[in-house]
Amino acid sequence: MSVNQVQHLNELPNRYNFIEIINQISQKEKRFSLMFVDVMRFSDVSSAYGHAAGDELLLKIVNHISHVMSSSIAIGRISGDIFGLVFTNAISETAVRLQHTRLCNHFKTPLTICGTAFIADFNVGTATRKNPDTNINTIISLAETALKKSKSNRHENLTILNDDTRESTGRGLTLKADLRRAIVRDELELFFQPKVNLNDFSIIGGECLLRWNHPLDGIVFPGTLLQAAESYNMMNDLGYWTLEQSIKSISTLNQHGFEKTISVNLSPTQLYDPILVQNIKSLIKKYQINPNHLEIELTEDVALSNSLLVKQQLAQINEMGVAISMDDFGKGYSNLSFIRDLNLSAIKIDKTFVLELEASPVNSAIVQATKVICDAKGCETYAEGIETLSQLALLQKMGIDKGQGFLFSKAVPIDVFIEQLNVGDFSHILSKNALRVC
Repeated sequence: MSVNQVQHLNELPNRYNFIEIINQISQKEKRFSLMFVDVMRFSDVSSAYGHAAGDELLLKIVNHISHVMSSSIAIGRISGDIFGLVFTNAISETAVRLQHTRLCNHFKTPLTICGTAFIADFNVGTATRKNPDTNINTIISLAETALKKSKSNRHENLTILNDDTRESTGRGLTLKADLRRAIVRDELELFFQPKVNLNDFSIIGGECLLRWNHPLDGIVFPGTLLQAAESYNMMNDLGYWTLEQSIKSISTLNQHGFEKTISVNLSPTQLYDPILVQNIKSLIKKYQINPNHLEIELTEDVALSNSLLVKQQLAQINEMGVAISMDDFGKGYSNLSFIRDLNLSAIKIDKTFVLELEASPVNSAIVQATKVICDAKGCETYAEGIETLSQLALLQKMGIDKGQGFLFSKAVPIDVFIEQLNVGDFSHILSKNALRVC
C-alpha cells in the first residue's frame, strides 16, 4: 500500500481514506506506529511563489519521504502540509528515532522551487499501538497530540507516545494533582548544560533545564512538562519553583568556590505577573547571591510583546544587576526594534542554524549577521546546539567565541556540573578527537 511515485497530490489518500487504511491495517497488525510529519515553514513558499509552487514543493517532499521511508506500509495526506505514515517494523522508540533521523538526514539536501533552494524541516509526532485492543481513534488522537507537542517543544522536533502513556488512559485528568505533588515532593530537578568559551573551552556558566522524575512515567522532559503546566494554568507555580531553584543553585556553586553565571528561562506568564520583580529581589536576598551571577533568558515570543508592563519589569530586573539574554534567536519572527531597545547581555543563536551550518550558506550568513547585531549592541554572541568539530571550527572562524552543545556536554545534574567545574574545561574531551584549533 506504500506509494512509490505520485504525479499529483490528489493521488494520495486524503485524511478520511487514510483513516480507513489505518483501520484495515489495525485488523491485521497487532502492533504498529502512526507517524504524522508536518512540513515547517511551508506557508513561506506558498505565500512567496503561489499555491502552484507550494503544491510542487509538497509533491517533491512526499515522493522523497516515500523513497526514504520505504519501510512504511501506507502513506496519506492528513491536511495541507501534514502527511501520515504507518510502520509495522518501527514500534520501539529506538526504531522510531532511527526513522526520524533518516528523514532529517535525507532532507539536508535542499529542494529547488522556482529557482530557489528550500531546506525542508519537519515537526514529527508518532503514536505506537502496543495493546491490540486499543482502537485506531485513540492512536490517531495520540499522534495528533504528539505532533502538537513537537510544534511547541523548543528542544526537540520529535515526540513519541504510545497507548501506555497517560494521554490515552485518561490519567491526564490527574496531571494537575501530579504536578502539584511533584513541586511539593521534590520530583522536579534542575539539570545544567555548561556554557563554554570556544577559544580555550573553559566553562563560563550554565543554563538550567527542567526535568520531572515522574514515579510512573519516568523522566519527563521540558516540552511535555511545560505543556502540562500551561494546560492547567500552573506556569507561575512551575516558573517560580524553577527560578528559586536556579538561584539556590548559584548559592550551592558559591559554597563550592565557583562564581559562575547561571541562566534560567522566564515564561511570558511570569513577565506579566506584577510581583515578579519583588519575587526575584526576595529570592536573591534569601540565598544571598550576587545578582550578577543570575541571567534571565527570554524567548522571541516574549520579545514580540509590546506590553508596557513587560518592558518595565525587564528594566527593573536589569537595574538589579541581573543579566538579560535572548534565547533561540532566529527561530521565530524577531522584533528587531524591541531587541534594539532592550539592554541585553547576550543573544543566543538558535541551534537549527548551527546544526545546518556546514550545509547552508544562508545559515552561515544568519550567524554572522547575528554577531554584527551583538557587536553593535555590545553584547555577547552565543551559539546553541554545537555537536561537531566542524561546526565548532566554522564558528571559531566567524569569531563566535561562546556556546554550548552536546560536543561538550548534555545537561547534567548539579553534582556532575560541579565535577565539570572542578576540571575547569573540556579540552580533554576535544583532544580525544584530535582537534586542531586555528
